[in-house]
Amino acid sequence: MSVRGIRGAITVDVNEEGPILTATLELLKGIVNANALVPDDICNVFITVTHDLDATFPASAIRQMAGWELVPLMCALEVPVKGSLEKCIRLMVLVNTDKTQKQIEHVYYGGAQALRPDLTNK
Repeated sequence: MSVRGIRGAITVDVNEEGPILTATLELLKGIVNANALVPDDICNVFITVTHDLDATFPASAIRQMAGWELVPLMCALEVPVKGSLEKCIRLMVLVNTDKTQKQIEHVYYGGAQALRPDLTNK
């Protein structure tokens, strides 16, 4: 069994708690479903947000999910590169899996699809 990283990103329209939490859950559930994961598979989830999203901690949405209470979560700010995608939440989910790198399904929603078109057009 290996530890693999699964990437995902999603954009929101406004810097408000509700949309940020909803988008975080949508993205995580997309990653979980696409890769047939259960919480016990998860090593940790690293979450970043762009500087324009400061209304809440995205991890608080994940912490409310049944079975995710013990999964280590960490939030941070994305590097503020000029001209980069705005209002974006990114996840790096580290998992224990027998899947190869090619079998991993990365998930990009909304405007975040522009970040990795090579992975969103599988």
